[in-house]
Amino acid sequence: MAAKVGPVASAAHRDEIDDIEVDGFIQAMTRRHGYDFSGYAPASLKRRVQALVQSLEIAHVGELTARVLRDDEMVPQVIAKLSVPVSEMFRNPAVFRKLRDDVFPVLASYPQINIWQAGCAHGQEVYSLAILLKEAGLYDRCQIYATDFSDEALARAQEGIFPIRDARLYSENYLAAGGRHTLSDYYHARYDFMKLDERLKERVTFANHNLVCDGVFCEAQLILCRNVLIYFSDALQDRVLGLFRNSLSRGGILCLGNRESIRFAPSARDFVPLDAELRLYRNAGGTL
Repeated sequence: MAAKVGPVASAAHRDEIDDIEVDGFIQAMTRRHGYDFSGYAPASLKRRVQALVQSLEIAHVGELTARVLRDDEMVPQVIAKLSVPVSEMFRNPAVFRKLRDDVFPVLASYPQINIWQAGCAHGQEVYSLAILLKEAGLYDRCQIYATDFSDEALARAQEGIFPIRDARLYSENYLAAGGRHTLSDYYHARYDFMKLDERLKERVTFANHNLVCDGVFCEAQLILCRNVLIYFSDALQDRVLGLFRNSLSRGGILCLGNRESIRFAPSARDFVPLDAELRLYRNAGGTL
């Protein structure tokens, strides 16, 4: 007599099938399109892939895999959905105040300042940084590289247009970060949107860069990559930290998100805490 499969066993069976399908999707995206998600935290990636399946109103992940194998035009939509473009201007204002008070004076000693904003999403933090650099008199000496692996996110970032409903929060964050004027000095409101001053983009280059597989992007005195590593596996986190180490000048500053820690990564030995609570680290290696 065959053993009866109960609800728990059935759930476990479905979960196993889901895992196999997600693995197949990862292989398809890597081999067919060159996007490697294998180093992402499995549980987080699985949730996002399943959410993508629901949003596309298709039956299962296997059908999604079949579609991305045959439809190149679908890939940008998939990448946009799998990225996590969640941010706000001057997010965690204490971090921006620390940058303004303690990091900008160090940057001021360089004749040319290179800053890499990795995983820039829709650009809120890029514009936040530009505003504070302008107020510190450093913007004209800066080149800011804002990168992301999603072309859709980069396009949104270049527009510099955000919902006006967020203006109050952004203004509060700006003042808490040590802003010297009012945030409204830097944008024009029209209908339900705020468009940031075009001059904030004069020293910004937006470019596609994938932290998973691409190499050193530039030599920088400051790198910001906030709340991106939390979606990566431990091995990929360490790989990216090594990339940042090799991209930073000696003594350069790395700024991570408040939910991230480098404590257990082998590459952590190359960084000295500047403010561990705010996730600011100084590069002890790198180039001169």
